[in-house]
Amino acid sequence: MSIILQSTVGGFSAQFMRKLPLVEQAMREHGLEPSEFVISKDYASTATIPLMGPFFFSYSVFFGEETFTVTEPNDMVFLDYFFKRVLAVDDPPELPQRPGLMRRFFGWMAQAV
Repeated sequence: MSIILQSTVGGFSAQFMRKLPLVEQAMREHGLEPSEFVISKDYASTATIPLMGPFFFSYSVFFGEETFTVTEPNDMVFLDYFFKRVLAVDDPPELPQRPGLMRRFFGWMAQAV
C-alpha cells in the first residue's frame, strides 16, 4: 500500500504524484512502511492579497504516534524535503574529536625546528 494523502486545498500536483512511488520505494528500502504515513496538505495562512491565494502550504506528516509539520511553497519542495528525511541516517555522523590542549602543545613542541 502507499502513503495516504489528504488535502483541503485541491490535492497534490501531477509531478508530485509521479515522483511519490520513488519515495515510497526508498522508504521500503530503509525499513519504513509507506502505508503507516499520512501526508496532509493545507494552506499555511490566509491570503494577504484578496485576489491571490496564499504563497505557502502547510504539510503535516503523521506516522505512528509521531507527527511533524513543514511549511513549503509547493508540493515538489516538500517532497524533496521529505525524501531527504527518508534517506537521512538515524544518528548524526560522528565528528572527529579535536585533540586536547596538552596534546596539541606537546605535538607542537615535538616538531623539528
